[in-house]
Parts: sequence; structure tokens; C-alpha cells
Amino acid sequence: MIQLELTFPPDAGPMRLDLFISRELAGETRSAVQRLIESGNVLVDGQAAKPSLKLKGGERVAVEIPPPQAAEPQPEEIPLEVLYEDADLIVINKPAGMVVHPGAGNSSGTLVNALLAHCTDLSGIGGELRPGIVHRLDKGTSGVLVAAKNDRAHQALSGQFNCHSVKRIYQALVYGNPKEDTGKIEGIIGRHPTERLRLSGKAKSGKHSVTRWRVKERYGRISLLELRLETGRTHQIRVHLTEAGFPLLGDPLYPDGGRINNLPDTQLRGMISRLGHQALHARTLGFIHPDSGEYLEFSAEMPADMAALLEYLRQTAAG
Repeated sequence: MIQLELTFPPDAGPMRLDLFISRELAGETRSAVQRLIESGNVLVDGQAAKPSLKLKGGERVAVEIPPPQAAEPQPEEIPLEVLYEDADLIVINKPAGMVVHPGAGNSSGTLVNALLAHCTDLSGIGGELRPGIVHRLDKGTSGVLVAAKNDRAHQALSGQFNCHSVKRIYQALVYGNPKEDTGKIEGIIGRHPTERLRLSGKAKSGKHSVTRWRVKERYGRISLLELRLETGRTHQIRVHLTEAGFPLLGDPLYPDGGRINNLPDTQLRGMISRLGHQALHARTLGFIHPDSGEYLEFSAEMPADMAALLEYLRQTAAG
């Protein structure tokens, strides 16, 4: 525990409490200082205060900085569907709803936590005993994912992803009925200009991205697409399809423009609402094994809720 006693200069102009402390504590961000204040670790003249408190001059500010908590993810016994495993890597079918690695708001229950408990032969990556996440799937996206068990495998697999030589095929249920049977969406993807959590092809700057798509089945206002990624940007498929006018069913982040309300089938609307995640599945993943040099390819069936929705579309179309 670090304890500091600060005094706001009597001759200084008015200043917010959080701004004053962040200026005094080198290396601490303003958001971190705000969390300190809100957790009761800051007193002004012996009293708790809000981050927005205006200091006017001469106030005594006591700051307690608690010791940092270990950021190392902990092993958790979480069931995994393992498609393949050897001394270098592990391939799993990630369920929709599982976050890949710990982060803000997700310190446990992630794929990394599960892999730490499952893998007993980790040799360390980047100096830490942890599975090497080579690529990611969004929380709501299910499907095939590979993780490395050692530095050599991690570097080799990362190199394949970076040069876009990995085979990646996705399945998606989308609103709309494309005029063409196949197509390509290409452009940059960067931070959305106004929505902090979204990405967009209309950003001022970003990374080049390419998605190829093919219509597999048509059901009037809904279609089943097969997608091949030439690049692997964050939210790439979700951004590309939404901005092309074919948003994913059930996507909680990228809006469907009210398409669900226009569906006349109330049972179908209910099935989509109950999904709770975007109808996107990483069906196939193919890559060169980092040790043997053999080409490996793995596929997984779409999750039960998405499969049930597709089967309902097939049955109602046939009927």
C-alpha cells in the first residue's frame, strides 16, 4: 500500500480533483485515478469526495494506492470440445458466449482460463505459462480456433495468419436476399466515428480487409451465406455484412435496421431474439502444422440454436 499526502496550491486556479491527482501521479491515467477516488482511496481534508470535486486552493489530499492485483489468468475447469491436440497446439470448437481471453469485465470464464486447466504441457510463451492465442473469435461467434503451446508454434502459426495463408470459412445467417450469388467486400476497417464499441468501413483510417461471400440458401428475407476471409480484422464479417445491407441475425452490437420487426413469422422472430448472439459460425480452419509441415483442416457443425433456426427456415420453406 502506497500512501501519499498532497496539497493543492493555494494560489492555483480551480481544478477537478481527478485531474490534479493524475497530474501529480506520473504513470497513472485519469481513469485509474477516478477508480481510486470512487473506491474511497482518496480523501480531501479527511472527507470522501467525487472525481469532479473542484479544488479551490489549500486542500489536503490523501491518496492510498493499493498493491496491484496479479493479472495472470487462473486455470478453471471449464469443459472444452477439443477437435485436435498435440505437443505444439490445440484446436477447439469455441461455443458462442465464451470470451477468448481475460480482459476488462471478463477476468474469468474465458477460453484462456479453460486452456490453462486443460493443458498440462505448456512450455511458456513470451516468458509466461499460458496458451498462446494466435487468433480470436468474438464472444458471440462460435467455431474452430487454434491455440499454440510453445513459442515456436506460436510464431509459426502467427506468421501464417499474418500472411493470410490460413483457410477460414464462416457460416452466417443474414437479413436480406443478395441479388448476386457471390461477391467480394473490400476496404478499410477502423474505429467507428461515433460508436466507441463498433468498427466501421467508413472510418477515416483503418486496416485493409477483404471478405468473399457466397449465398448457400435463400429464404426470402433471410439468407445463409458462406464467407471466406482473406484478412482477419476485428469484427470484419459483422462490419462488412452490416454495411453491405445484410446484417447478421441476432447481432447485439451491429443494428439490423429494424429488420426483425418486419418478419411476419412471430415464431421466427422469437427464435432470433432468443439467440442472444450474432448468427456467425467459424465452420472451417486450415493451416500448416508448425512442426510436421503437414496441412491440417478442421471443421465443426454450427451451434444448436443457430442450426435449429436454419432447420426451421428449411421446413417452413418446404411447407
